[in-house]
Amino acid sequence: MKIKTANFIISNTDLIKCPKPNMPEYAFIGRSNVGKSSLINMLTNRTKLAKTSGKPGKTRLINHFLINDKWYLVDLPGYGYAKVSKKERSVWSGFIKEYIISRENLMNLFVLIDARHEPQKNDLEFMENLGINEIPFVIIFTKADKLKSKKLSDNISAYKKAMENTWETMPQYFISSAINNTGQEEILEFIDNTNKLF
Repeated sequence: MKIKTANFIISNTDLIKCPKPNMPEYAFIGRSNVGKSSLINMLTNRTKLAKTSGKPGKTRLINHFLINDKWYLVDLPGYGYAKVSKKERSVWSGFIKEYIISRENLMNLFVLIDARHEPQKNDLEFMENLGINEIPFVIIFTKADKLKSKKLSDNISAYKKAMENTWETMPQYFISSAINNTGQEEILEFIDNTNKLF
């Protein structure tokens, strides 16, 4: 699939104000500073579609982008560390959870994981909750350019082993790098094939 158009539509924290659920939708989420906005920009071949920042917790709203006038890409706030108040984090988790569970046209949730790190408790718990709520998701290991192939393989194997405690098999995953476009073609092909199921 080639992305010809990518347009920002709306930002909000209210599910009712999201675009009509008449097209397939794909949301991206991960721990703060996982490289979510950079990945979105890489997938769409845009440099400033999603705002990037060195500071964790930059994205605080549900951001909808219309792609090729056929499907929505959604940038969700990160979870985990962010320099915001406990009350604000609670608000975030509330509307994010409502969106993920209730959004009827959500075809897949891409859970981004920093490939440089060993399995993190909040990532594993987040994915376990997705499984409990029967939310379809795929893992994207980000920042693959930051480490050697042996270390990358070892870290992914560690995730497989950690997830064997909860899952029968490791969920589908992609390896990506916003620096050298690793994973772009595979992720877009997955979306293209999934669109046909809508």
